[in-house]
Parts: sequence; structure tokens; C-alpha cells
Amino acid sequence: MAGHNKWSKIKHIKAKEDAKKGKAFSKVGRDITVAARQGGDNPDMNPALRLALQKARDVNMPKDNIQRAIEKGAGTGDGAALEEVIYEAYAPGGVAILIRSLTDNKNRTVPNVRAMLSKAGGSLATSGAVNYLFEKKGVLLFDDHCASDQVVELAIESGADDVDVQDDGAVEVTTTPEAFEAVVSAFNAANVTYVDASIDMVPQTRIALDLDKAKGFLKLIDKLEDDDDIQDVFHNADIPDAALED
Repeated sequence: MAGHNKWSKIKHIKAKEDAKKGKAFSKVGRDITVAARQGGDNPDMNPALRLALQKARDVNMPKDNIQRAIEKGAGTGDGAALEEVIYEAYAPGGVAILIRSLTDNKNRTVPNVRAMLSKAGGSLATSGAVNYLFEKKGVLLFDDHCASDQVVELAIESGADDVDVQDDGAVEVTTTPEAFEAVVSAFNAANVTYVDASIDMVPQTRIALDLDKAKGFLKLIDKLEDDDDIQDVFHNADIPDAALED
């Protein structure tokens, strides 16, 4: 199931970030910077920034780090030259990838991305070759300890598009980008805790990988995400749980 695959991937990423707090700070800091750059440095007027600041609090990011990230995005700090770039790519097995980068030097980032893809047997794609396979959606994830009936009820009442309850009780809620903040606010008001809430590029179809190909693919994703310029990586691979558990 696509939702189950998404949930497993989030657990995989979260485990890595818990083990590498500095890396978690870096990712959250980039989220804050992008949000401030796109919508301004006032969280009262910028829903994306409010969400990014909440994530920063969740990982106990120091206030000084948060302020520097906001200033970078607003252009008042040392990030005035930062630029967000989306790269479209293919991985082995025909997996489509969207790579979102926040960089101050595209001439450095492009060769790095190309080299990582090439080494794994993938390649950069032309503009528009991959993007159409994805749809922007709000995604909220709840772990297997959540009160799934309450989550489903709140999601429906607040305007969510879809609710996917897994066999183990974990829940994935999806929304339109426009309804995302209202749904998140409903869960916050009810003090219902979620593991992750973000606006993602969600694949409309998935490509199933066997175990060996999935392991190689995850190594590529890990390398991309370890690059300091890479903000997010989205893909349409359906990955076996055994590959995520290694």
C-alpha cells in the first residue's frame, strides 16, 4: 500500500535524524529558511513558517539557530544569495525523483547531484519529464499508538481529503495544500499528537522494486539527503519493508 510505504519511509528517516541531531537541525533550519524566503519572516502571516517553527521546537533546536535560519530566508542574514531549485531525475528501475535544493551556488550543486545519480546508475531528467507524476498535498502521519478513531473523525470534520488507517493502527491523513493548515490546526486544538506534518510532492503512481534494487535505491536517497544543499527528495518507488529495516 502506498500509505504504508510512506509511513515506513518516514520511520526510516526519523530514526536516522534521531541518531544525528545535528542533521535534524540542518533539515529543520532549511525548512525555516525556505518558508521565510517564500512567505516572509512573520509567522502570524506565514503558515509554512509556523509549521517549520513547530518542527524546530519538536527537535529542541536552539533559539539562536532558529533566528539565523529566519534571517537567512528573509535576506537579512547571510542567506541573501540562497536559491531554491527543483531537479528532476530518474533512478535505476525507472523510479522518478524530485530533488528540492536550497543552495547559494547552483554550479556546485548540479555536478554533485549528477555525480551521485550517475554513480547509482541514474540520471538527471529534462524539465517536465518527472514533475507531472507528482501532486502537491498536505500529509499528516500518526503513529500506531494514536487513537485512530479520533484521528479519522477529526480529519473528516476539518476537511481532509483522505484517511488511510494501517493494519498496525498508524494513520496517514492527506489534504489539499489549501486545507492543510486548517487540518493541522484542528489536531493541535484537540491536543492530538502527530509524528510529521508537511506539504509534500506525493506520487500519483508507484513503481514496485524488488529487495536488491530497493536497497540500492535507498543508498542513493541517503546520499542525496546527506548533501548539505538538498532540502527534500520525493520519489515514486514502492519499497519492501525488509529494505527499510536493514
